[in-house]
Amino acid sequence: MGKICALCTSAAKGTVKTPQERVTFQTEWGIAGDAHAGRWHRQVSFLGLAEIEDFRRQGVQVEFGAFGENIVAAGIRFKDLPVGTRLQAGEVYFEITQIGKECHKDCAIRAQTGDCIMPREGVFGRVLHGGEVRTGDELRILQPGERLPLEAAVITASDKGSTGERVDESGAAVAEILTANGYNVVEKVILPDEQEQLAAKMTELAERGVALIATTGGTGFSPRDITPEATLAVCERLAPGIPEAMRALSLKITDRAMLSRAQAGICRRSLIVNLPGSKKAVTECLGFILPPLKHGIDILRGEAGECGR
Repeated sequence: MGKICALCTSAAKGTVKTPQERVTFQTEWGIAGDAHAGRWHRQVSFLGLAEIEDFRRQGVQVEFGAFGENIVAAGIRFKDLPVGTRLQAGEVYFEITQIGKECHKDCAIRAQTGDCIMPREGVFGRVLHGGEVRTGDELRILQPGERLPLEAAVITASDKGSTGERVDESGAAVAEILTANGYNVVEKVILPDEQEQLAAKMTELAERGVALIATTGGTGFSPRDITPEATLAVCERLAPGIPEAMRALSLKITDRAMLSRAQAGICRRSLIVNLPGSKKAVTECLGFILPPLKHGIDILRGEAGECGR
């Protein structure tokens, strides 16, 4: 168990980072607003307090953030942790991806002292689950077999539901079924059939690292049915087998299932699935897909092997 001594960010690469009291980590990105955040394997950098203090004993007074580190923690020697190690601070989860790095040519500390500890002692990682972290929070190493939280969110797309003109029975049914199947439903929201609002909410939930984002409504032929378009705008990879399975199995119940335009796909480490807009239909569709869905989420999060038998 370690303790976070500093959280540091910078607006531009090649500059000294500045300590912050609290920061927001975004899944598969890094710290919001930090220059080194991005869709790569070195989203966050870690450095031990002991290593910084050893450097200070050489007679050079360096402040937190001077080496370009995002997180300074006491009680953990990061360099001794193998690649793949997972850490947790509050609701945020990290995975170590690289030990050390080559020091860039314009390193300010190297120019000042002739040495820089980041190439030897620095460790880099990615954000598996986002959230807010404060200076002083505990940082712990996950034990083998520990998993990320199994969270879900439900978005109901309904103009009338968003104004209180219609009771949201389908969203309530989705939340109830997911809870009964082991998901922690962290948010349930009703939004109008507006593509930008729906896409923005999906993006926000994916940045937080919510495992399953289930939408209900807006998948038909009405001019206001744009949930699939919002989903396609957000997803980085599609999972066509999920809506195909729902349509195929629903066709055994009603021939109107062929009119569903539902989509499913992946955004960061979240799975987004469009469900129908009626309580009966969402109950049937979740009954078809929930067991294999959990296996897909485990694979997406690196907690299970591939699907082949």
